[in-house]
Amino acid sequence: MKVQRVDHIGIAVNNLAETLLFYEEILGIKCQGTEEVAEQKVKVAFLPVGDSELELLESTDPEGPIAKFIASRGQGIQHIALQVDNIEAALAELKEKGIRLIDEKPRYGAGGAKIAFVHPKDTDGVLLELAERQTK
Repeated sequence: MKVQRVDHIGIAVNNLAETLLFYEEILGIKCQGTEEVAEQKVKVAFLPVGDSELELLESTDPEGPIAKFIASRGQGIQHIALQVDNIEAALAELKEKGIRLIDEKPRYGAGGAKIAFVHPKDTDGVLLELAERQTK
């Protein structure tokens, strides 16, 4: 497996529009667009910082994973995503090494990425996302 870079840091928020005001008006980081990912019950905003991004996540469903995260832990960093060159090979390698996976096969993620999550019980409590992108 080749980890290429930190792809993004996912931050769970209650209100995307309100949170964007802070990042754009106070920090000067401009949003490069928003997207709703119905499969994951989330609306996201992308804020590029260097060669990585901050990904703000607002739940679109009170039973969605982001809503549940906020209910149990509050707003804040929800996951760290690492860009890999071949997500299928990365998942196979991790599985072979006995690492628990939330997703054994990639699924569609925001920005057209193929993504999969590694179980936080095997990453010292960090929800780790693997992401493969065609361009970036």
